[in-house]
Amino acid sequence: MFVRWPRTLAFGFFVSAFAVLAAQASAACVVALGDHVMLASQSPDPDVFVWDSSQRLAAYLQGDYDTETVLRHTVLAQPGTKAVAVGCKEAAARPKYTSSNLDLVGVKLTDGPNRGHYGWVVADDIRRADGKPVTQPTP
Repeated sequence: MFVRWPRTLAFGFFVSAFAVLAAQASAACVVALGDHVMLASQSPDPDVFVWDSSQRLAAYLQGDYDTETVLRHTVLAQPGTKAVAVGCKEAAARPKYTSSNLDLVGVKLTDGPNRGHYGWVVADDIRRADGKPVTQPTP
């Protein structure tokens, strides 16, 4: 009976610490979990690649990709596609020819032909519900 209390307290402390660290990690990203957003690239082509994993997206940004990889592991979202933020990795990727890191945002598409699809996009391709970008354009 006396042994259970320390274990219960230790488990409670662990859960609390994990929740605090997760909240701090998500607070630093450009979007919060559950934010309703729109997808639209800031590049001349406003379509957005939605990648099936953040690792593949990071490799793509670093220039490590081929056409087959892009076709197999992405869906193309039209500009204005609505989504909900379900994850964020702060400064998780560095494009090949820039000196700054970019956030990667996990999304669930909520409209369009890929409705219900989960994937990862670059924070530069995220816009708030009013259409304003969440980041400054990357040079």
